[in-house]
Amino acid sequence: MAWIMLFVAGILEVVWAFSMKQSQGFTKIVPTIVTAVAMLASVALLSLSMRSLPLGTSYMIWTGIGAVGAFAVGVIVLEEQTSLARLAAAFLIISGLALMKLSTPE
Repeated sequence: MAWIMLFVAGILEVVWAFSMKQSQGFTKIVPTIVTAVAMLASVALLSLSMRSLPLGTSYMIWTGIGAVGAFAVGVIVLEEQTSLARLAAAFLIISGLALMKLSTPE
């Protein structure tokens, strides 16, 4: 259950990053509210997952999902440019996340 909460926390990190971008510096009310709610929910779920998962693992997975997810949303939704180097960087982050998950005792 901790891994599921951690995964959802990471997805919510992507949500708040995207909605923060959409808020245009917190000048649009709806994206600003979505940002605040998603931030609180993300941190709450991260905290709950840390009850049974190690700090380093939890934080790395959470930020990794957020980083790669925000990169993907930027490229797919916001049509940001990509390059081989940026794709390689995302692949390395994903590889690190997988290795961290595999090396963490259940």
